[in-house]
Amino acid sequence: MEPLHYQPLTTVAAAVREGTRTAEELTELMLDRIAALDPGLRSYASVLGDRARQSARVLDAEARAGQWRGTLHGVPIAVKDLLDLAGTLTASGTRVMAAHRSASTATVVERLEQAGAVIIGKTQLTEGAFAVHHPQIPAPINPWDRECWTGVSSSGSGVAVAAGMAWGALGTDTGGSIRFPSASCGLVGLKPTYGRVSRHGAFPLSDSLDHIGPMTRTVADAAVILGVIAGRDARDATTLPEPVPDYLGSINQSIEGLAIGVDWQYAEAGVAPPVKAAVREAAKQLVARGARIVEVTLPPIWRDLVQGWNITCGIECARAHAPYFPARRTEYGPVLAALLDLGLRSTAEQYAVLEQRRELFRAELNALFARVDVLLMPNMPWLPLRAEEMDAATGATPAGREAEFEARAAATTFTAPFNYSGHPTITLPLSVGAEGLPRSIQLVGPWLGEARLLQVGHALVEASGFAAHPPV
Repeated sequence: MEPLHYQPLTTVAAAVREGTRTAEELTELMLDRIAALDPGLRSYASVLGDRARQSARVLDAEARAGQWRGTLHGVPIAVKDLLDLAGTLTASGTRVMAAHRSASTATVVERLEQAGAVIIGKTQLTEGAFAVHHPQIPAPINPWDRECWTGVSSSGSGVAVAAGMAWGALGTDTGGSIRFPSASCGLVGLKPTYGRVSRHGAFPLSDSLDHIGPMTRTVADAAVILGVIAGRDARDATTLPEPVPDYLGSINQSIEGLAIGVDWQYAEAGVAPPVKAAVREAAKQLVARGARIVEVTLPPIWRDLVQGWNITCGIECARAHAPYFPARRTEYGPVLAALLDLGLRSTAEQYAVLEQRRELFRAELNALFARVDVLLMPNMPWLPLRAEEMDAATGATPAGREAEFEARAAATTFTAPFNYSGHPTITLPLSVGAEGLPRSIQLVGPWLGEARLLQVGHALVEASGFAAHPPV
């Protein structure tokens, strides 16, 4: 049997419900593990030990009285440190907001606690959730290989869950920030449909591109957390009114007869051989489970969106940082400052053209989903490289701004288009390669198609047999 810290969230939650584990026991286990490992991995911006212990005591008292909050009762969960939690610091990976103390709590964090989660801490992220960590804030370390990239921007969430320092975490994704760290750390990462999950109480990188979703070790665990955080929120006008389905209850349905769309040119052009092989192997395993592969062509407007992502993100990011930038420019790192400068000099016409492209791409993608159930593709063009190589490949080094933007476009080929369109995606770990790093793929689903993604993802991970953990 796996050590308790690596057991699925669903298993641990069931143990609390059965009375074989307590919230206090689980909380102390996580706090001890964080104390032992995190000085070397740096995944947490803050550990909320006293608050977590108090929450656990309350939850155990409720359990003894037969009162159950929900599916996460007693389970320690981490949240990204751009999500407000009343009375705690929320720095959003910056120095300029290092002393910001939240007066209220983000909707997603409220919903976790309402379902019984113990918020164990707040995880580290890149500066403002953009491409690189602030120069004065040490970046998290990949537990699979200390020299390798952890992904951005939800790097702390990825490291914490992969190393068994939380049973799940929340990340945010604006151009790949759930998917990159999930792929780099061997996790399941789900970016929901835009509006499926409230963004109230989350400091934005780009309001129209931001998504919040779960990062977990299993597909079932992602289904549980999504079921808790999804749904309409009166405090976020962009949230969708459709009812939240039973995601966990449907993941074991057969995928026989489902149509899996693949644009092989899109999925393989400029992609490293191990990543191509992972996509090909995933297609083979899905066919073995009864699905069928349908060759498709992705709407070519994706190229315009990938190239224009920096403009949309820069303009919206500059609006979010207006209270601080450019007045406090010296407190910013050079990479986020360059994005903000781009946003300030970009024009309303440039933004409007990209909004037109967004709507056309979304409509054409919706038409494509009339033919297929999900799309299969990579989530990154490469396996995680050495951190300094990935910084260059993702435009996170101040070596020339135009070169940075071009590099970032290549890195977000398989991610940014679906932030624009708002369609849901799931990143799935399938194997550990000869280089000792996880190999992952991405599925994209129709609008509000999270249940189908979880169903296909569960079948695929079961077929692959992936159950590996990093050597920590």
